[in-house]
Amino acid sequence: MSEQAGILLVDDDEDLLQLLTLRLRRAGFAVHTATSGEAALRILSRSHPQAVVTDLRMEGMDGLGLLSEIENRFPVLPVVVLTAHGTIPDAVTATRMGAFAFLTKPIDDAELVACLEKATRLHGAASSGAGGETGWRSRIVTRSPRMESLLRKAQLAGASDASILIQSASGTGKELLARAIHEASRRVEQPFVTVNCSAIPDTLFESEVFGHVKGAFTDAHRDRVGLFQQADGGTLFLDEVGDMPQAGQVKLLRALQQRTIRPVGSGSDIAVDVRVIAATHHDLEADIEDGTFREDLYYRLNVVKFRLPTLEERREDIPLLAQHFLERFSEYGPATGFSPDALEVLAAASWPGNIRQLANVVQHCVVLCQSRLIPKSLVQSALEGGVRRQASFAEARENFEQDYLSGLLRTTGGNVSQAARLAERNRSEFYKLLKRHGLDPEDYRD
Repeated sequence: MSEQAGILLVDDDEDLLQLLTLRLRRAGFAVHTATSGEAALRILSRSHPQAVVTDLRMEGMDGLGLLSEIENRFPVLPVVVLTAHGTIPDAVTATRMGAFAFLTKPIDDAELVACLEKATRLHGAASSGAGGETGWRSRIVTRSPRMESLLRKAQLAGASDASILIQSASGTGKELLARAIHEASRRVEQPFVTVNCSAIPDTLFESEVFGHVKGAFTDAHRDRVGLFQQADGGTLFLDEVGDMPQAGQVKLLRALQQRTIRPVGSGSDIAVDVRVIAATHHDLEADIEDGTFREDLYYRLNVVKFRLPTLEERREDIPLLAQHFLERFSEYGPATGFSPDALEVLAAASWPGNIRQLANVVQHCVVLCQSRLIPKSLVQSALEGGVRRQASFAEARENFEQDYLSGLLRTTGGNVSQAARLAERNRSEFYKLLKRHGLDPEDYRD
């Protein structure tokens, strides 16, 4: 493991505790120990392991008592229960209470390591990533390295007044990122004003964004301060800027260039100090080619550009986000967590709607769940058949190889000898690869 996962071992048998500690450290885990349930809770109050392994039978608070306390205080933390006295009723009770797994002694090292790798991969601890961090990024739940890298850049961008373009798929959290950038800026005490460019009719766009004066048009019975002026001193977030009408694009460009606005019907300009963050799911470069988006405006907005990863590109965040949404919707039902099987389904599902879709799935499950743990079947029902097994390493390698070979044939116009040289393979071996992948060089010849 490139980054050690923290494990808390709990057992009143100090010899076994020492033995398991050595085994797990050898497997790459960072291990903390406690000799009682009470001591374990004290450790959990000040540190944040990614899983707990506890003996069932202990003096004082036993394993089931500790499991119950952990579920109440740290509902996302997975607990593996160990016992030499395992019975079917014990296992059933532990599972119903939310245990991640129930293993019997003598412990099989490989089984325990595999179980903990699965637990830390699916769950993690919210505090081990940035999700528990307060301040400018407190609304963003993540432990994804890709997101962490993006957020570091966003914080640097926030310290400037540069215009920012967030060009990402729908449902990836563009407004959350925009708010975080505002929170990281010197404008944090000033307004953050959102303009949904796709929701304002073309005929009202100019008036809504730039304001109007009394008598500017029918029904303009009084002056109206536009959203641009409302954001003075702060940040204006132009959501779905790719849907902005052409007339609005012209006025926005002028406002950015001159740092002034002119309300509809007014003969004078008003100076404004506004930082603009724009977001869109459109490919604006393609829109420029189509003539639906102004190139000069694009370069005004695109001083700093961010692309948020899709949910499938940050799968390690799925358990954290699922628990986050479960807590948000907790008033709708008794559920406090997901069964391990349910989490596996969430982690492997296809998410075309990204985080917004995940939130809807979790809300669906919470509303219909009648137990403390959301079961696999309810998650599958909420996904409506959208479950997709993540490709294995072998499948991913096969897909890459096929795409690579196809790309070589396109590059060489179907010339096998040339393609084989580029791949640094002999011609006969290259033909075998093409045959295995069902690729015909004739299909690539002009």
